[in-house]
Amino acid sequence: MASFMNKMTFPLSFDQQSIRMEGIANARELGGYVMADGRRIRHGLLLRSGNLLPGTDADIERLANVYHVVHVCDFRSEAEVRHAPDKDVRGSDNLHLPSIDPTNDDWAGTELAEVARNFTPERMVKAALTYEAKYLTLNMYPSLVTNEYTQLQYATFLNYVAKTTDGAVLWHCSQGKDRTGWGAAFVLAALGASRELIVEDFDMSNIFYQELLDDLIGRLVAAGGQEEDIDVLRAFIGCSRKNFIATLDIIDRVYGSMHKYLNNQLCLTDEEMAKMQAHYLE
Repeated sequence: MASFMNKMTFPLSFDQQSIRMEGIANARELGGYVMADGRRIRHGLLLRSGNLLPGTDADIERLANVYHVVHVCDFRSEAEVRHAPDKDVRGSDNLHLPSIDPTNDDWAGTELAEVARNFTPERMVKAALTYEAKYLTLNMYPSLVTNEYTQLQYATFLNYVAKTTDGAVLWHCSQGKDRTGWGAAFVLAALGASRELIVEDFDMSNIFYQELLDDLIGRLVAAGGQEEDIDVLRAFIGCSRKNFIATLDIIDRVYGSMHKYLNNQLCLTDEEMAKMQAHYLE
């Protein structure tokens, strides 16, 4: 798969970060990433992925026996969990932390939500051409970081990451890219990663989904799609680097900085961040 350079010190690639799952999509770890102070994240402790239902028996056994996962944090909605319940990882608890406010879910009942449940390339291309899809994908990330319900869910997630001292934490949504990506961004920020590294880790999901994305873009262009329609595909099938960076800017502008956001909105103290760094970095 493709790779790209972190200007600080080292090449990043999906293959390098992959945890080699047979059925679980976009499964990788944060281990090996170099923080701004030169320390590295320890391998095998911080895992991110898509949902666990497609995992083979070997995948689930590896999560239990190789990575010793103790917490599985699931950011999906109740409907998503009912549709595709996780397989149990022996020795772990499954924490349901739906990151989209169910009382303020713009996606519920939309064509994109239906596509997610019953995906076909034809339905995805049709949905990408709608104004509704453009609005939803443009506003998805800002709504995640500014909604108080969502902030509480990520605060709870970070609390589990901070207090875990034995075994690995795995977090996921459906495809392991947007909601999962924001979880990774907050963990990386707490550990002292540069903004550049946070963006590159988020963007790495596009490497995993590139083959499917290329196929759908070809179909969309053939159906008359323009660049703004292609942006919908990039955001829905992959993840939107552009929207992610714009939302990081919102955090800085509205809350003062990512550090202040972690302190005040996600309830993570400097002392807890220091403990996380002592445990997860080497």
